[in-house]
Amino acid sequence: MPREFPIGLTPPDWLVRNLQPQQAPVNRAAVARAAVAMALPLAIGLAAGRPAYGALASIGALSGVIGDTADAYRMRILNIAVPQFFGAVGVTLGTLAYGHGWYAVAALTGVALLSGMISTIGAVASVSGLLLLLNCVIGAGLPLPSPWWLAPALTTGGGLLVLLLALLAWPLRSGVPERAAVAATYRTAAALLSVSGTDHTEEYDEARRAVTQSLNQSYDLILARRARHHGRSRELTRLLAQLNAIIPVVEAAPAAHLAGRPLPPQIPESVHHLAGAVETGFTGPIALDLPLPTTETARAVDHALRHTAEVVTAPDVDPRGIDDRLGRPAALGVRTARAARNVTLSANSWRYGLRLAVCIGIAQALVSLIPVPRSYWVALTITFVLKPDFGSVFSRALLRALGTVAGLLIAAVVLAEVPHGWWDVAVMFVLAPLIPALTPRGYGYQTAAITPVILLLSDILNRQGTALLLPRLTDSLLGCAIALTAGYLLWPESWHTRVGDRLADAVADTAAYVETAFATGSDPAARARMRRRLYRDLSAIRTEFQRALTEPPPTGRRAAAWWPLVVAVERIVDATTAAHVRVRHGAAPPSTAETAQVTLQLRELSEGVRNAETLIAVRTDLTGPAGSVLEPLRQEVAAARSIASPR
Repeated sequence: MPREFPIGLTPPDWLVRNLQPQQAPVNRAAVARAAVAMALPLAIGLAAGRPAYGALASIGALSGVIGDTADAYRMRILNIAVPQFFGAVGVTLGTLAYGHGWYAVAALTGVALLSGMISTIGAVASVSGLLLLLNCVIGAGLPLPSPWWLAPALTTGGGLLVLLLALLAWPLRSGVPERAAVAATYRTAAALLSVSGTDHTEEYDEARRAVTQSLNQSYDLILARRARHHGRSRELTRLLAQLNAIIPVVEAAPAAHLAGRPLPPQIPESVHHLAGAVETGFTGPIALDLPLPTTETARAVDHALRHTAEVVTAPDVDPRGIDDRLGRPAALGVRTARAARNVTLSANSWRYGLRLAVCIGIAQALVSLIPVPRSYWVALTITFVLKPDFGSVFSRALLRALGTVAGLLIAAVVLAEVPHGWWDVAVMFVLAPLIPALTPRGYGYQTAAITPVILLLSDILNRQGTALLLPRLTDSLLGCAIALTAGYLLWPESWHTRVGDRLADAVADTAAYVETAFATGSDPAARARMRRRLYRDLSAIRTEFQRALTEPPPTGRRAAAWWPLVVAVERIVDATTAAHVRVRHGAAPPSTAETAQVTLQLRELSEGVRNAETLIAVRTDLTGPAGSVLEPLRQEVAAARSIASPR
């Protein structure tokens, strides 16, 4: 019989979570683009007798491959082109600082501060800040070909090649990714309805989170384009109307779930039918086979579905009648000014920028005082590891070290056995597709795929063969050690600022949502926007908590203790939505005193979360009519306030 591990040898939960691969589909188109975009520059460089130029262009293509994650074509322009601009600025600044000793150290530290601060703006800004610093480190650490503009031109050209390949099918598939995203949201809503009212609580919670994530992605795609095409594109107006139309269906799901009676199978089947119409653009009549509603909840679901069917099949939509459920995007200049102001005044922005600058400054000072082969790899490792918006710093340092070791094993075979020349192109054609194929599995897998590619390109530039292996391992481990020490252990309060404060804000916003949901004369559009933003924030907080769970004690232990509160707040929002839906379809509204009592308890909970390092039990005094629509909400608030963590 199989032997069991002794208790002392059982791996800790945080280590198991770090090493467990994530399940994700392989993007075959991105895999093909990576093979062509990284092998073609090498082939052109060899044909022209300039293999080093080809290697630099492939380095630029690598950054484009890493950013090639968007489905919508216009989003690909943002995800690839904008970071390439910052990458060109970075390599230019690094080239100018190369060989200038302590001036180069000061320059890299300043760029690190700027990179860290702009990384807090958003996803595209984060990748842009990453490339700004990465390319600056490369330019300051390697003797790149002159004149000064040649290296930026080559790296940018490689990145733009990825963008060109990513846009080839745009004329034939324009709008297809957006329609597919909205249809996918409809299907997740159907999955939510299929488990609503059942005793499968975990399945319901998972389906609700999937709906939230799908809605976030779809609104991001539609509104990103709508910022430029508002009121002019019939297709975008239609898609936004269809996306808004599924919201009442999603809002009715919590009411159906709290009712405790499974919905008839015709209801999720009808939503699947509507999803097919959205994806194909069908505008003909659709007959819904819906049962006769007999309760408040059933009437809410029936009314929402019939309204959705009308919107989906409408041949035309008036853009003036469309509400943007997240708010219409401001003009680009307004958003830029707002982002610059937030970055300048945000404590979180300065905190992260200073953490990154301190780590880069220590690394550059260290390699300036102690001769370290390929010393720029130390700063490169820190830049990749110290990205809290990409995951836990501790987790990324651990996975970076493990992934580097695995990648070095592959690189050792390549550098020892593959001769220089056209064989490099063939090997790159095989290795490059592994990057987009393995990246969704986790950061360790991505590192294992990138390491042999980087070493192959470095060998083309420096011709050192297997002599690159040991310095790469040493520098990577040194960079991980600096990131863990100066960027993680010295900032113990960072856990509470990035998780506790955000959770407290979410609880306070939940109180405001409860107040708005039952206020007489409240604006329905404002309430809908509040709910969508609240669910979006809770989704981001859940992701942050899951990252914290991968860290060792005490951070991982704190996150595990606070985790039930995250779930409780999500259920409070669900119970609020369910109560509002019931009132809208015939139930008696709650009194002002009932609503005020619940909001007071939530605001007290928010302050407790904001001021506490660990949760403590709090007594609640929530009373009211047993038949009130707020009774389920009172129960959820009482459960949230009674959650305690071990002292």
